[in-house]
Amino acid sequence: MANIKSLAKDTAIYGLSSIIGRFLNYLLVPVYTAKMTAASGSYGIITNMYALTALILVLLTFGMETTFFRFANKEGEDPRRVFSTALIGVMSTSSLFFLAVVLFLMPVSEFLGYASHPQYVWVMALTVSIDAVRAIPFVYLRLQQKALKFASLQLLNIGINIVLNLVYYIVLGGHEPGYAFYINLVCSFVITLCLYKEIGLIRSGFDMSLMRRMIRYSWPLVVFGITGILNQVADKILFPFVYKEPDMQTQLGIYGACVKIAMIMAMITQAFRYAYEPFVFSKTRDKDNNETQAVAMKYFLIFTLLAFLCVVGWLDILKYILSSDYWVGLQVVPIVMVAEIMMGIYFNLSFWYKLNDRTIWGAVFSGVGCVLLITVNVVFIPRYGYMACAWGGVVGYGSAMLLSYFVGQTKYPIRYPLKSIAVYVAIAVVFTAVMYAVPAQWPLPLRLGINTVLICLFVGHIISHDLPLASLPVVGKYFRRQ
Repeated sequence: MANIKSLAKDTAIYGLSSIIGRFLNYLLVPVYTAKMTAASGSYGIITNMYALTALILVLLTFGMETTFFRFANKEGEDPRRVFSTALIGVMSTSSLFFLAVVLFLMPVSEFLGYASHPQYVWVMALTVSIDAVRAIPFVYLRLQQKALKFASLQLLNIGINIVLNLVYYIVLGGHEPGYAFYINLVCSFVITLCLYKEIGLIRSGFDMSLMRRMIRYSWPLVVFGITGILNQVADKILFPFVYKEPDMQTQLGIYGACVKIAMIMAMITQAFRYAYEPFVFSKTRDKDNNETQAVAMKYFLIFTLLAFLCVVGWLDILKYILSSDYWVGLQVVPIVMVAEIMMGIYFNLSFWYKLNDRTIWGAVFSGVGCVLLITVNVVFIPRYGYMACAWGGVVGYGSAMLLSYFVGQTKYPIRYPLKSIAVYVAIAVVFTAVMYAVPAQWPLPLRLGINTVLICLFVGHIISHDLPLASLPVVGKYFRRQ
């Protein structure tokens, strides 16, 4: 239980910064959707470009985040030497990538469909190169358990981004999507400067022998990472190539905007991952490590299901984040959230092969999921549009999740509390069905009231079975006295 409390503390810090950051970023969604109408397709450009950069970021970091944790915690390894080796490696590949983009700017721009706006391509290439480099110092902060500094810099990044966006799109009345990319570049540069102390550790030098060993460990993680990020962004990358209707950018913009609401689940998963990954690697020698993973899985699922019910139950309020001409795509929100929950479960299940240096399994599972996701997108997007994108995520993450569980139970069995988990899933499914069964013609306050009651009942089940109030900090003192 002490381990779980430690994990909860770090998750709370990472989670708070992530929640606040995502909330503040949500402030940009109404700005973008108001200044860039769905019909203009401008938000479709932003959706497509950020999907491409997310994929490139995984390639440039080359799995060095997880690899760094593994090697920094190995006996006989100097964490600073591991850090500097990883940082120099990522700096080298990122520099070569940006140079290649500049040299072949026009062919690359034409291929991506931005021949008339090549500046979009080189600006985002430079931004993602900087982001790849700064990812390594951020990993070092997590290793040092400097969650507050990590969170502060993340919030500073978002704060600068929001202020500059508001100045351009609201104060100056701009509407050009390309300025969002310029602003992103400024933010990346500023935050990288703030990491000068960590980057200064580069003086520990580069160890070629260590890098070879790190690459042998990381290359399956790269495949794992590529397929994993493709599960998140392949639909947005493939859409322009597969959906040939004249309103392609409009439809992609609608989908990209509505997915923003569903990203609360990605936010929770990311916060959990930031705390959980270094936590698990540091506890590899503990006898109760398997039990800790099983309990962590249960609580992860409990709170993601609660978040799911909150978003579905209050979607009639949350939809005002978007301009009304984007509401037609709100039906994708619960589907995308289910896919994100599956992705989080898959991440929880992934440690059996990471801890045993069998990362090739991650490549296999993610590869299968990615192939299925791409197949669903290519086959069904021409007919069903962005709805195929949403369901493709469920198919991709769901298959990887199931494969990891069943193979993992034969290679590295962990006794997950499946009965208790099944009860929570069943309750969430029933409550969601009731929420959607309430007629849309009923008054909004009544519908919201019914949904809120169901959410409160779910919370009540959590408290009565798995989170007694007496065990909570601060408020628990009051209940223990009763």
